[in-house]
Amino acid sequence: MISLQFLLTAFVVVITPGTGVIYTLALGLGQGRRAALWAALGCTFGILPHLAAATLGLAAVLHTSALLFTLVKWAGVSYLLYLAWQSLQSGGALAVSAEKTLESGWVIARRGALINILNPKLSIFFLALLPPFLSGTAATATAEMALLGLIFMVMTFAVFVLYGVFAAGARRWLLGSEPVMRWLNRSFAAIFAALAGRLALERA
Repeated sequence: MISLQFLLTAFVVVITPGTGVIYTLALGLGQGRRAALWAALGCTFGILPHLAAATLGLAAVLHTSALLFTLVKWAGVSYLLYLAWQSLQSGGALAVSAEKTLESGWVIARRGALINILNPKLSIFFLALLPPFLSGTAATATAEMALLGLIFMVMTFAVFVLYGVFAAGARRWLLGSEPVMRWLNRSFAAIFAALAGRLALERA
């Protein structure tokens, strides 16, 4: 069940930069290592509802319900556009600046969790990813799905922490340059806006 093929597949999926990685990088650059760790934690726990949905079969309901999928999708699009706006605002939650008031870890984690919770494609993704690696025994299928999902979450947290620590390490080299900080903020805003556009085009 826990095969090398599964571990490699999960690793490739996790290490590929997506919304959670961009969020963690932004927090690492903007607020340092502590904020990056909270961001990684929040993004990881944001996966949990989708894994639960895949395990319990609710992902199939989301896949077949166009209305439910659309509601969650547009909530996610709106949230990503909000994050893009926050990247551009002076003193915004995701703005990279030399002087920044540190946010509560729970606030950072909650924002990270919402990024993944409001992405309906994740439930359908896990519904497609996990079943091929099950043993085929119906009696243990739920437990196996939960175990594979837990491994995926641990890998996600570990990789996101590495991204965040790298960003936090680069922070002190970047904060002395106003042009670089402006470029970073505009880049993060553009990426979040692009991710929102991609999500808007997704179909169940």
